[in-house]
Amino acid sequence: MRILIIGGTGNISSHVTALAVEHGHEVTLLNRGNRDLPDGVRGLVGDAGDPDSIQSAIGDETFDVVANFRSFSPQQVTDDIRIFSGRTAQYLYISSASAYQKPIAQLPIVESTPLRNPFWQYSRDKIASEDLLVAAYRESGFPMTIVRPSHTYGESLIPIEGAWTTLQRILDGRPIVVHGDGTSWWTLTHSRDFARAFVGLFGNPHAIGQAVHITSDESLTWDEIARELGRALGREPEIVHVASEAIAREIPAMGPGLVGDKAHSVLFDNTRIKQLVPGWVATTPFSEGAREIVAWYLADASRQQVDPELDAAFDRLIEKHG
Repeated sequence: MRILIIGGTGNISSHVTALAVEHGHEVTLLNRGNRDLPDGVRGLVGDAGDPDSIQSAIGDETFDVVANFRSFSPQQVTDDIRIFSGRTAQYLYISSASAYQKPIAQLPIVESTPLRNPFWQYSRDKIASEDLLVAAYRESGFPMTIVRPSHTYGESLIPIEGAWTTLQRILDGRPIVVHGDGTSWWTLTHSRDFARAFVGLFGNPHAIGQAVHITSDESLTWDEIARELGRALGREPEIVHVASEAIAREIPAMGPGLVGDKAHSVLFDNTRIKQLVPGWVATTPFSEGAREIVAWYLADASRQQVDPELDAAFDRLIEKHG
């Protein structure tokens, strides 16, 4: 199939790109052209936030599948519906499981669970974007598929607040901050596993008009996530628990993602993706993913960037709440 991926070089999309090529698809990446292209991929230069540049880049081409990994606003979706109507057989939109209602009323979360997140603008923009796609499908048959991942990570993305700053604290034997009491449940999905399910949706007529999870079946507490990273580093982390609201006051940038997402226990029903992509199951446990993350960061000292302001904020939180 002829595949257009908007983005294609990020944490999730790079694995999708590589697997699509491996499966023999004709893959084109549309991005700003500031990264090297993988082998076997054609590149177009355009800006996902500038519809005129997208239109100019693709000209009069048509595609079997268009997947946009760089869409974060309802306006971008409006533009994509206009640009790609009649020019693709399937439009894959990457939404977010953070869009589900907060507080969460019932587990497991299914695709029909209500969407409402009053705490995080990112999630509200995803909800509004989904609403536009659903309306376009109902009114004109726009061939959309909505994918809702939950905290997808790869070797370069550390799925804990503070990223390398937190891991450096573990290495140095200094305490780290974990939100709440550390016992809320969370779902982490390796980008390799995500890619296998995502590419499996390409050209699937049963996925048109649907929203679908792509998430692992593994459930971890936040304390377990921190300890797995510590094991990979060869250190036992000293954990200080701090209420999410207190972290949000001290570090405002973390607030929406904590209070609007990570502070809530999640468990996802993955029946639909397993029906659409027979045989798919996430196979990378976080114990393996944590070792890959640590190996990647330790392989190059330039990757080990500590944020001094964030580090100091963690110290203040520990002093107040430890």
